Amino acid sequence: MTARLNPYISFGDGVARSAMEFYHSVLGGDLTISTFGEFGNPDPDLADKVMHAMLITDDGLALMGADSPPGMPYVPGNTITISLSGDESDRLKGYWTKLSDGGTISMPLEKQVWGDEFGACKDKFGIDWLVNIGAPQA
Repeated sequence: MTARLNPYISFGDGVARSAMEFYHSVLGGDLTISTFGEFGNPDPDLADKVMHAMLITDDGLALMGADSPPGMPYVPGNTITISLSGDESDRLKGYWTKLSDGGTISMPLEKQVWGDEFGACKDKFGIDWLVNIGAPQA
C-alpha cells in the first residue's frame, strides 16, 4: 500500500465496537479493533472503548472508526473525517502541508505511541482530515 483515502467515523456513547462489528457482518473482510486501554490510557471509563478500528474488505474497501475521545465532543452530523494513510512519507507529508495550509491543526503531524506519524487538521473549507504515515512494509 502506498496511500489510501477512506472515511473515518466518530461514534458517541461507546458504540464504535458494535457499529464496526455490524459493518463487518455486512461487508465481510478483516476487522481489527484497538482500545484506549491497550495503548496505556489509565482511565477505567475509557479502557474498553475503541481508540481505532479498521475494516478492510476482501475487495479492498476500507472503513475506519473510533469512539469519540475525551476533549473531542461528539456532534451528530459532524462525525465523518477523511483519512489519508500509507507508507509514502514524502507524498503524505506533502498532502498534509497543503491540507493544513490556511486551516487549523488540532494535532501536529508527529510520531505517536503506536509508532506511526499522525496528524489531524481542519482544512480551510472546514473539512476534517487525518494523516497517518506508517513505516514502509518490507
